[in-house]
Amino acid sequence: MKTKILGITNLPAVVDAAFLILRLVAGMALMQHGFGKIQHPLNWMGPDSNYPAVFQALSAAAEFVGGAGFVLGFLTRIAGFGIMCNFMVAVHLHIFIMHHPFVNMTGGEAYELPLLFLVIGILFMLAGPGRISLDKLIFGNN
Repeated sequence: MKTKILGITNLPAVVDAAFLILRLVAGMALMQHGFGKIQHPLNWMGPDSNYPAVFQALSAAAEFVGGAGFVLGFLTRIAGFGIMCNFMVAVHLHIFIMHHPFVNMTGGEAYELPLLFLVIGILFMLAGPGRISLDKLIFGNN
């Protein structure tokens, strides 16, 4: 049987409720983090950045628009893919380029939050948003 990529897989109601809560919290956090970046999408990393403006804009859009997708449960798997891609790069930068620790006990830079958003992006890309979503209303069940 052919599966629709944007359709919803039936899960227990408690899992759908948990997905809703996680989508709302993660989505609002992503939108908050992405809001400042979306204001200056081509140069939010600063004038000395070695990263092309187009990649900075894609990152800003992934955070803000992907976060909105999570909040609404709309195109959630696509939003999860964008967030996953964005935070794969962020985790790579923190670990291998900037050599930040997983948790910085003095309050400095760390890669725990980018890694958490990466995992959340992977979860929603693979599992979908749950039944309490616009995706369910628009695309139905698998």
